[in-house]
Amino acid sequence: MPDDVTLEAFVAQIADRTPAPGGGGVAATACAMAAALVEMAARFGTDPAAGAEAQEAAQLRGRALELIDADAAAFGPVLAAARAGEDPEPARQAAAEPPLEMARIGARLAELAAGRAADGNPNLRGDAVTGALLAEAGTRSAVELVAINLTDPADPRRVQAAQAASSAARARSRALGAAGEE
Repeated sequence: MPDDVTLEAFVAQIADRTPAPGGGGVAATACAMAAALVEMAARFGTDPAAGAEAQEAAQLRGRALELIDADAAAFGPVLAAARAGEDPEPARQAAAEPPLEMARIGARLAELAAGRAADGNPNLRGDAVTGALLAEAGTRSAVELVAINLTDPADPRRVQAAQAASSAARARSRALGAAGEE
């Protein structure tokens, strides 16, 4: 998402009758929002890991924002191949990369959020839990996009994406458990 685009304009772009931004951009946005919450919760932490976790979350937030545009750019050739009557498979292979990276980022953010929910500032527990939930949602969405682009169930990237989803789900459960909700 370009820096000069407001959130309202971005949401309107998603709602437009255009293929992108779409699910990939929204998954990346969910990961970026999760990263921002983890970063905030870590900044209020007093434990030794808090500073490093805030810095890592900030880096992941930046990368997730970059993936909004990367996903849209990667999906364009898929559409172009389909319109031209060409085999879209090579383009689909490339289009799987941004959501695969989103899945990895989301899983890591869910882990960080679970740690903040369990061991961070109790006043920010709700923010950490929200971060874990958003991170898992972004991860799950990205995993579905990987599966759509990589039709071979044995493709190692699909396996990696599924592992990221499992990791994010476990972290979400830990975060909710720390909040006494699961």
